[in-house]
Amino acid sequence: MQAMETRRWRFKGPEMEGPIARWYARVRGSQSQLEAYRKQGSQLTSSLPDGAAVLEVAPGPGYLAIEMARPGRLQITALDISRTFVQIARENARHAGVNVDVRQGDAAGMPFAAESFDLIVCQAAFKNFTLPRTALAEMHRVLRTGGTAIVQDMSRDATHADIEAEVAAMNLGWLSSFTTRATLERLRNRAYSPLQLELLVAESPFQTCEITTSGIGLEVRLKKSAIPN
Repeated sequence: MQAMETRRWRFKGPEMEGPIARWYARVRGSQSQLEAYRKQGSQLTSSLPDGAAVLEVAPGPGYLAIEMARPGRLQITALDISRTFVQIARENARHAGVNVDVRQGDAAGMPFAAESFDLIVCQAAFKNFTLPRTALAEMHRVLRTGGTAIVQDMSRDATHADIEAEVAAMNLGWLSSFTTRATLERLRNRAYSPLQLELLVAESPFQTCEITTSGIGLEVRLKKSAIPN
């Protein structure tokens, strides 16, 4: 039985609801970023068979989930704690003409049955979870045996130069660039280093993982292995 987890402290900033969430959706919705989501969606799902079930945890405005759903061959579900993001993601999916089942809920208590998904993706959100061990345990629970969970997030080891390069590639206006740069500098303080994530995963049902780094980010791949007899 898993021990009760102490909530991870975080600075109480503006919640991703209302105007803040809609501002974020606009910033992340530039043409260059939508192109990046399209490439990511293809890369993440290309090896999955038709009809596979995919869950995106904390999809925000839903851009990545929409791109994963666009070919129409997979079952895409998205779960976000923000009611505003749920509304925005549903609107965006409807405008894109794709089918994404967007739910409101907490990563630390997912409203899904065990063994529900072949792939789980969590992008740019894991560092904000106040119960990261519980969230990992929930990912493991709802993932099918043999399935993969992929966490993509900012690295605590990212440099100022890495952040500058990341923001420059977004092709934002001056004000949005300044705000985004300041936000990333602040978020880096909450991010995990590769070593910290290895230790966190070692305490989870996954136990092991593969971590790669690039620019400001890192990617963690976790497999759900068959339970030994």
